[in-house]
Amino acid sequence: MNITLSQAEKIISVAKAKSIEIDTKMNIAVVDAGANLVAFGRMDGAWLGSLDISIKKAKTARYFDMNTGIIGGLSQPGGSLYNIEHSNNGLITFPGGVPIKNAAGDIIGAIGVSGSSVENDHTVAEAGASAI
Repeated sequence: MNITLSQAEKIISVAKAKSIEIDTKMNIAVVDAGANLVAFGRMDGAWLGSLDISIKKAKTARYFDMNTGIIGGLSQPGGSLYNIEHSNNGLITFPGGVPIKNAAGDIIGAIGVSGSSVENDHTVAEAGASAI
């Protein structure tokens, strides 16, 4: 199963609405089950440097089928995934990447959000991921 463009656009719309609600500007990326970019939105005024980060957060969440913040906890010195961020042409291991599941619970893609605090990034990503 793969996420559709229509679903990805809805996810971006919901994530954008959440960003507006919490008064922040975000870069929002949605990838499919193969970690390929399906849709991207950069809100007016969102940081340019966060563009790549949002895409890498989405890919990281899909590569490992877990929230990027969880991976971050496991990748600290002494952790079981220490230095994993250097694999796969660079991963992002702090909050803001969330797998996306269909109604049956299958992972069909992931969302990555960047442009604010990691807490805000995660809040917006969670809102987007729950849109379908």
